[in-house]
Amino acid sequence: MDMRQLRYFLAVAKEGQITRAAKSLNMEQPPLSRQLKLMEQELGVILFDRSGNRLTLTHAGELLRSRAELLLAQFQETLKEVKELDEGVQGVLPIGAVVSCISLLPERIERFRQHYPGVTFKIQEGDHFLLGAQLEKRTIEMIVARLPFEAAAESRQYHVLQLPSDPFVAVIPSGWTHPGRQSITMRELAEYPLLTLKTDQTTGMHERVTNQFRQHGLRPHIICECSSVAIIIALVAAGIGATLFPKSVMASFPIPTIKMLNLADADFQSEVGIVWLKDRYLSKSARNFIDMF
Repeated sequence: MDMRQLRYFLAVAKEGQITRAAKSLNMEQPPLSRQLKLMEQELGVILFDRSGNRLTLTHAGELLRSRAELLLAQFQETLKEVKELDEGVQGVLPIGAVVSCISLLPERIERFRQHYPGVTFKIQEGDHFLLGAQLEKRTIEMIVARLPFEAAAESRQYHVLQLPSDPFVAVIPSGWTHPGRQSITMRELAEYPLLTLKTDQTTGMHERVTNQFRQHGLRPHIICECSSVAIIIALVAAGIGATLFPKSVMASFPIPTIKMLNLADADFQSEVGIVWLKDRYLSKSARNFIDMF
């Protein structure tokens, strides 16, 4: 069995049909069918259940698919590593970022592109679980995220480069306060309808905010838990409620109907970091981009 056959197998597993898989591979259907039969004969197992209209993987096929995806990714990384020994930095750098950290990227990307104009970027946005899964599948090389990193895998499999912490600020509709006001107390915020960032799987920022209210002996009036930074900002801009966000978040949302206030009686920070897999080869582009931080 060789890499070519593994690519054929994965194409059929993805498409569920020999015809569509052959088309995606730019080959005829009969040779593809023969290659699959040769694989099954060599392994001594049935890889696909052919009883229905769509080919489905058997238990053996599922195991091979998971291993084949990893093998092909490692093979591509090996080729890339060997080529980079003598070539300049170029190609596509795929990275992930949570929305609340997007403001950390533009300046670094601009500076990076000045040094390495041959590199283009592919940026994936999502929560920790989605990006963690993409990292494990090796479709991205690193993630810019709030810490702790709340992915499904154990934390010991990640390298984390911690960046300077980011203070929380109050974000309110601009019409709720005097234009010249610069700060607000936690007690005043507790009287406002509040919006918090929380998903079924990532709760870190929500807990940081609610814990801070508890430390002041206050119960916040939370009217909405949102899974999206952009949704919360839109609701604040519409005058629905207020929120507490790390200060750097607001650099990506310069909206006139929103006002940012310092916290007069609280000083809590959000930790930020770059996350990547310990057991993965990092491309030269990725290593150089991490150096930008």
